[in-house]
Amino acid sequence: MPESAPNPDGFMQRRTIRWDALAAIIAALIGLLSLIVAGYTAHVQRQQVSAQVWPYLIGGNSSGARELLWENKGVGPAIIRQVSVTVGGKPQRNWKSVMQVMGFPKLDYYQSTLAGNVLSPGEKLDWIKFNDEADYRAFMAAAQRVNFEAVTCYCSTLGECWTTQLLVFSRQSVRRCPASPESEQFRD
Repeated sequence: MPESAPNPDGFMQRRTIRWDALAAIIAALIGLLSLIVAGYTAHVQRQQVSAQVWPYLIGGNSSGARELLWENKGVGPAIIRQVSVTVGGKPQRNWKSVMQVMGFPKLDYYQSTLAGNVLSPGEKLDWIKFNDEADYRAFMAAAQRVNFEAVTCYCSTLGECWTTQLLVFSRQSVRRCPASPESEQFRD
């Protein structure tokens, strides 16, 4: 039953409910709630898709195979955006310059291209492989002595990016791969 309110003459007057205004307010609240639910659902779906295409690139060495390698242990492809290699803190452009700076102009090895490559889930890339056990051991000993560092920046298919360092097993999330001068980019 609608409430009564006094009018200016002092008589009680029945207050009417404006059903159309009430319906409009309820519709607006339902619309707002639907928008919030849709936004949350989109956020959850993005997280699920991100988990389904998540790459996890690790770099290491295999003494049995005499190689330095990169492997994608994730569930999505790793898109290699940038590779940098330094010896003694100085950027190197390719394996030939690395070997010369480390004092090994004549080592017998073969190499694979990492920069600009895409590693599928579970794929392993033999980055540099030595044909001789003695060459591999000499390189690894010198790498520790002269501070050999290799850092790779890679991204998922959704544009999420990380950097990881060879032989260190550390991974850091980055907004995007850093732009470095052409002279510091490693082209294997």
